[in-house]
Amino acid sequence: MGAFLEKPMTAKHNEHGEGNGLRYGVGSMQGWRCEMEDAHYAKTGLGEGLDDWNYFAVFDGHAGHKVADHCAKNLLQSIVRTQEFSNNDITKGIHAGFLKLDETMRDIPELASGADKSGTTAVCAFISSQNIYIANCGDSRAILCRNCAPIFSTQDHKPILPGEKQRIQNAGGSVMIQRVNGSLAVSRALGDYDFKNAKELGQCEQLVSPEPEIFCQDRDPADEFLVLACDGVWDVMSNANLCQFVHSRMQISDSLEDIANQVIDTCLHKGSRDNMSIIIIAFPGAPVPNEEAIKKEEKLEATLYQMIEAIIADMGSNVKYSVLLKQLSEEDIPDLPPGGGLDAKCSYVSKVFKELCPKLAESCEIDAANHPSSDAVSLIPELFEGTN
Repeated sequence: MGAFLEKPMTAKHNEHGEGNGLRYGVGSMQGWRCEMEDAHYAKTGLGEGLDDWNYFAVFDGHAGHKVADHCAKNLLQSIVRTQEFSNNDITKGIHAGFLKLDETMRDIPELASGADKSGTTAVCAFISSQNIYIANCGDSRAILCRNCAPIFSTQDHKPILPGEKQRIQNAGGSVMIQRVNGSLAVSRALGDYDFKNAKELGQCEQLVSPEPEIFCQDRDPADEFLVLACDGVWDVMSNANLCQFVHSRMQISDSLEDIANQVIDTCLHKGSRDNMSIIIIAFPGAPVPNEEAIKKEEKLEATLYQMIEAIIADMGSNVKYSVLLKQLSEEDIPDLPPGGGLDAKCSYVSKVFKELCPKLAESCEIDAANHPSSDAVSLIPELFEGTN
């Protein structure tokens, strides 16, 4: 779970779509991890009497991808087929659907035998014409942005939270090095059946609980966008910074896929070594590209190009990408992307570096990761040990 590659896998998986007045873009990347364990699902218009409903979800697997993949394929139906959801009690329907899926997955042969011990966090959203229902189980997170700021965020389910720690201790466990029994970094998850074997306890009273926290927000014309993402993003980017960054990118590009990729690349340069997945859902009130913002971005890139040329020239024969990044980080560069800073332009810096120094192109990813241009990695001390 803590193993890393020699260099990150930076190929992206992307999806996009629109419907019911919403647009969405998905970006995911394996990164430094030896395996891709994230999964996701996005759908506008659910059919069967739910044509004006929309569903989005991100799953961050650990100890394998089996449970995350299964949940991506089955959680939606597990919820909408509950009696509670059919009776328009959406909150109870979501709750029942999570618990039902966690129970039925026990019968999957690999999970029943213990050959597969995987689990997954889950964060999902049901969006109707009037409401946004958000459910969270684990440390993937959802944030809702209005006026360039987060007005709602889910709370990560970590073992050190007082209520979570009490449940773990009541189930006969302990919290060591901020983990359940010194092993698992989340206190709620689907799967993880090695932590759910106390037969005398209820389904939501185990060491690790499958119970989601569920929230309902009224939609507002000022709503800009909703973000669902796994902790590979949140480890290095705060809620406020992500809102600022996505807001600013929406003023430059109308491609939510491209913006999702920019978030992931920014987090990679900030030091994230986890898998990363993000879904950006844009509401009608989202920012749109404007000429002033586009021209400002073009001016920024022209400035960076000139600075990179000058720094490389000064380095002579001892050219290093990490040194270039360090020197750029010490410069007062105007109009860097809010919430992203220089890290948000590292992909551009890398592109220019490869153009000017093609023989050193291979050094970019490794040098950048070993010498992050920001101190964002200090947000979570365990980042480089793996969070799950």
